[in-house]
Amino acid sequence: SGDVGRMPVVLALVVIAVVFQTLNPVFLTSRHLSDLLMQCAAIGTISLGIVLVLLIGEIDLSVGSMSGVAAAILAVGAVQLQWPLPLAIGAAIAAGCVVGVCYGVLRTKLGLPSFVVTLAGLLGLLGVQLWVLGDAGSINLPFDSWIVQFAQQMYLPHWLAYLLAVGTALAYTATLLRRARRRAAAELESERTLTIVVRGALLLIGLVGACWYLGLSRGVGVMFVVFVVLVVAAHLALTRTRWGRSVFAVGGSIEAARRAGIRVDRVVVSVFVLCSALAATGGVLAAARLAAANQSTGAADTNLNAIAAAIIGGASLFGGRGSAFAALLGVVVIQAISSGLTLINLSSAVQYMVTGAVLVFAVALDAVTRRSRLGTGRT
Repeated sequence: SGDVGRMPVVLALVVIAVVFQTLNPVFLTSRHLSDLLMQCAAIGTISLGIVLVLLIGEIDLSVGSMSGVAAAILAVGAVQLQWPLPLAIGAAIAAGCVVGVCYGVLRTKLGLPSFVVTLAGLLGLLGVQLWVLGDAGSINLPFDSWIVQFAQQMYLPHWLAYLLAVGTALAYTATLLRRARRRAAAELESERTLTIVVRGALLLIGLVGACWYLGLSRGVGVMFVVFVVLVVAAHLALTRTRWGRSVFAVGGSIEAARRAGIRVDRVVVSVFVLCSALAATGGVLAAARLAAANQSTGAADTNLNAIAAAIIGGASLFGGRGSAFAALLGVVVIQAISSGLTLINLSSAVQYMVTGAVLVFAVALDAVTRRSRLGTGRT
């Protein structure tokens, strides 16, 4: 069919695991994997927003700066202004929503390219971040605050981790069975029941095995679970709602979507709002993980890693094709490469080069897959 799905990403993870485990036996230890997953949450949340804008054929280059602004608002509000933490977090995410509305209006009403709009936003938000932090430049969050405890030391009880694993596998199997029955009732080709049960059983074994292995040290981090919940919620919104179908339609062809009665402008604005809000949420998680917000928060490679994770995970640069799970798979690949290279004491220069090579491979695969789909007449 010309669609290889998520198989290249899974194979890449296997290769990464084998290579780094060979070079350093610490890589696949339960403690290291538990820490690695916790590191995925902040960048993964930002990458989830990138997946959404890629689905409509747009881009947001300012997600790193937006996360830095959100971290600064959280730190200033909670530490200097003594706001309650929920208020500080809400203000940070609300700032992201406001920025997203501005991007969406400039894109839809004035027709400005999202590349230009968000590039200007990147520069402007850097200034806002420095202004919010003020002369201090760096603000530490109290280690005893619940947001820092949540990001650093909260892990699921073993029984709850197993319960979530079993519930996830059962829900996945039930969803596939229901879809197969609906397709069979419509006299369409459907997956066999035995195949679905086997897939569900394999997922159950994988999830329970992962919970057991991670439980040998710290267990499954609550922050990572929250990130996965966000991914699942985005997936359900994209696949089970009218808004989600509209997102894919706009990404496939704006003119066709408009002629089908879809309010394209509203869809574009909503996606930019969600992207900026998720970037702000990622900034809050990053600040909580580091127990600090400073001038470098959201800078350096945050933008690059978030965008690279979305593309490596399978979101198409051409719009209209991808999945919320692209953020989950892509960020695990990015963090695995980063962590593995750190374990074998290679410099950041090598890390950037390896990540860049993986990104080029992912984009090339996307282009080849798209050409193959077009060649077979699929849209």
